[in-house]
Amino acid sequence: MTLQTRMTTKEEHAALFQSGRDCRAFEFMGAHPQTRDGQEGYYFSVYAPNAVEVAVMGEFNGWSRDAHKMVRDETGIWECFIPGVKQYDSYKYSVHTQDGQFFDKADPYAFHSETRPSNASKTFDLAGYEWHDNSWMDWRGKHLPYTAPVNIYEVHMGSWKRHEDGNFYSYRQLADELIPYVKEMGYTHIECMPLTEHPLDGSWGYQVTGYFAATSRYGTPHDLMYFVDKCHEAGIGVIMDWVPAHFPKDGHGLVEFDGSYLYEYADPLKMEHKEWGTRVFDYGKVSVRNLLFSSAMFWIEQFHIDGLRVDAVASMLYLDYNRQGEWRPNIYGGRENLEAVDFLRMLNHMVLSEHPDVMMIAEESTAWPMVTKPGSVGGLGFNFKWNMGWMNDMLCYMSADPFFRKDMHDKITFSFMYAFSENYILPLSHDEVVHGKRSLIDKMPEPYENKFSSLRALYGYMMAHPGKKMLFMGGEFAQFSEWNEARGLDWMLLDYDAHRQMQTYVKALNAAYLANKQLWENDMDWQGFEWISHDDNRNNIIAFRRVASDGTDLICVVNFAPVYHPSYRIGVPYPGTYEEIFTSDDVKFGGSGVKNGKVRSKAAASVVDKVLDEETGKMVPGKMHGFDDLIDLEIAPLSVMYFKGKPRVARRAKATPATKVAKAESKTADKKNEKAKTEKPRASARRTRASKTDEA
Repeated sequence: MTLQTRMTTKEEHAALFQSGRDCRAFEFMGAHPQTRDGQEGYYFSVYAPNAVEVAVMGEFNGWSRDAHKMVRDETGIWECFIPGVKQYDSYKYSVHTQDGQFFDKADPYAFHSETRPSNASKTFDLAGYEWHDNSWMDWRGKHLPYTAPVNIYEVHMGSWKRHEDGNFYSYRQLADELIPYVKEMGYTHIECMPLTEHPLDGSWGYQVTGYFAATSRYGTPHDLMYFVDKCHEAGIGVIMDWVPAHFPKDGHGLVEFDGSYLYEYADPLKMEHKEWGTRVFDYGKVSVRNLLFSSAMFWIEQFHIDGLRVDAVASMLYLDYNRQGEWRPNIYGGRENLEAVDFLRMLNHMVLSEHPDVMMIAEESTAWPMVTKPGSVGGLGFNFKWNMGWMNDMLCYMSADPFFRKDMHDKITFSFMYAFSENYILPLSHDEVVHGKRSLIDKMPEPYENKFSSLRALYGYMMAHPGKKMLFMGGEFAQFSEWNEARGLDWMLLDYDAHRQMQTYVKALNAAYLANKQLWENDMDWQGFEWISHDDNRNNIIAFRRVASDGTDLICVVNFAPVYHPSYRIGVPYPGTYEEIFTSDDVKFGGSGVKNGKVRSKAAASVVDKVLDEETGKMVPGKMHGFDDLIDLEIAPLSVMYFKGKPRVARRAKATPATKVAKAESKTADKKNEKAKTEKPRASARRTRASKTDEA
């Protein structure tokens, strides 16, 4: 399907706006080009119900507070038309508060902004960009993400690469370099850390002052549209981080916008996240709901974004989040933020009912139930959630000395207990490689060469584990230093064999993921997974099956210990030949070169001793991991292997004298039947000729 935007009349907007259910307020709020009485200019509209007076000031009127005063309607919206205003003109609203103060505010619905440190809004006409992604939008509508491959490359646009003089790459320059790289590496999606306007580089975009403005650090809104368009032409989806949890206290932003607490809580026990130095949205207010509902729909419809990753959902859900005793219970005495719960359910319903093919992803770090279940059954209505539990367990396990991993085996198996309770994405994100946490490769235990094989094992295990995948930039070539938003990635590391081999490995692993539907088709269902061996903590080895909808399977074996096994047996579900289709120990990846090729299964009973059947009291043939058949493998240290099985065709039974007689009698009967078939048509033909003669 192609993306369509439903335009709403101003009268329809007025009713929706007052109800707090307007998800397209951007169509009339903010600054829009208009022609009145033959004069071209811009129409301005801002919600400030508690202001005494509001005026538009900008470079077109010498930043005068008196030149263009606005008129207030009965709902608290201030409006005016200013002829002669042109695209890219800077402006702010002069807000006169009831206590006599004047605030200079950026437009909450502005489409463009000055580049920091300047912070005024800029007029911009979004119309005029010609999209070329109809085929992608049609394809997206027919391939919902639940049963499709999703392998995400997370990017901070300002630090993927930098120019030699330290300046940012533009949206268009990133389109020229980032998109071909992501395509070559085999990722399906790019996830961009927030692209909404923000004043501080060090916030990485998570403290937003412009919920409708693509940050001007990298270009204009049309430049970002070009980037998304080129992604879609290359067959790559675009996900954007979106922050409805809080906003900064910068004076030009939303804080105490019209002299009242228009967007934040008025209650000091709910108003702020002191740890972050930000204000908390009051989700019960129409101003907040209209702003955030509209912002989400804006990026999906106007910029063709394929998904929103909603940041810090846990901080929205809990009234006591990171508060040391200073919090206000809800009306029932609980810690749940009931207004936020209602807001999230409504948000997801609005978006997914109109755009069921986009991804609404919750970064939710607690055990809040049914995050990805519909609001109608008590869920929050997202369709995906980051699996933070898996991430924390795996990084804890992988950073431990292998000697101690036998006592931590539950870290690699526990996630399967809840793997299908939600629709999960497995994230190895930017948050895990900053603030002293060390890079992924640096988390791996010594010695140096084992760091690379350990990281390959982690990636290979992640790719086979149920759930969609995500890796932060730099992880694909094992960047050693922590991520720093102020500089580009350490691309010079690709001059070294180990890092170049890691990049080659990730590229091959991504290709294996895309090529094998067993790894992604049944990510949300127990039908797609079966344990083979989960209890060999002594050897730190696990084995399991991933199963596609047609019943075909792929077996994953992971060795998390730096120990070589010349012979290691696992049970298999059927007799046949099992071919190793991928191994992390390939020499071209920096491995030792252990390969299994094709392995024929054996009957477990021929190898495993008989066991006592407790029900019958009789000795019965032994099994391996509950299966009648097994394969014997050579396993490299710290490695991952994928196998595909080809069931053996049942052999024909050896003929006995009795079966020979039966076959002979059957052949004689067949010959008589054939003779009868050939004779009948002749007789029929004679009868036909005879009847025709009689008639003559």
